Amino acid sequence: MKIKILLTALLCSVVGFAQSVNDYRAVIVPLRYDFIKTDNQYRLATLTKSNLLKGGFEAYYTNEQLPDGLTDRCQVLYIDVKKDNAFLVTKLFIELKDCYGQVVYTSEVGKSKEKEYEVAYKEALDNAFKSIYGLHYKYSGKSVVPSRTVVAQKNTAETLAAATVAPAAAAVKVAQTNPVAATVSPDLKDPNLLYAQPTESGYQLIDKTPKVVMKLLKTSQANVYIAIKDNVQGSLILKEDGQWYFESYQNDKLVSEKIVVKF
Repeated sequence: MKIKILLTALLCSVVGFAQSVNDYRAVIVPLRYDFIKTDNQYRLATLTKSNLLKGGFEAYYTNEQLPDGLTDRCQVLYIDVKKDNAFLVTKLFIELKDCYGQVVYTSEVGKSKEKEYEVAYKEALDNAFKSIYGLHYKYSGKSVVPSRTVVAQKNTAETLAAATVAPAAAAVKVAQTNPVAATVSPDLKDPNLLYAQPTESGYQLIDKTPKVVMKLLKTSQANVYIAIKDNVQGSLILKEDGQWYFESYQNDKLVSEKIVVKF
């Protein structure tokens, strides 16, 4: 009985780490969404940023230089606008994601029956933002708990719960803990530090400019990514020392380069 109470408390403490949009100081706006073909087509990026500013958020385009106080990419949200296919009606909704691509908030669906795309997208986007205005956003100044930390804690709690029923199975689950948890925390003052920004297929690593330095594609292993840097394809691997290394063949020789990255 005591064990059950302990496990319930542990699981509740994990749930308590859920982040609020108020815990993030700013929002990063992409210039292009999946359903449009060119940057800022139909002025969607411009409209997104203006709506965020209207809602009280700090907002920056992905190609803008961020202020000094926003050097940690996990302290900001990343906005994405999704299109819900529907007949004769334009439907858009908004997702606010953290630096690991985990959804922190999803808006209500905004609708428009206008036939002209530019008019329809503006009306649908404005309507979707109404639910975001309803959040009455105000930056709390709290520290953000990275999603991977929350996931790791949740997995640990679930593993302990399983151990009360099937110790052998739980032991296997512990052995399969996400290896990313062993990553050495990067030095945020390192001039070579790269920030991982989630994409549909993995991540893109950007510097403080921000400029895309490397693209990562997910594999079946959490500690290995297919990596592309300066048109050279290789692998980004988390090794036993807790550091990430970009490995590729150059002139038939294996080259290993240490990469300082914050996921």
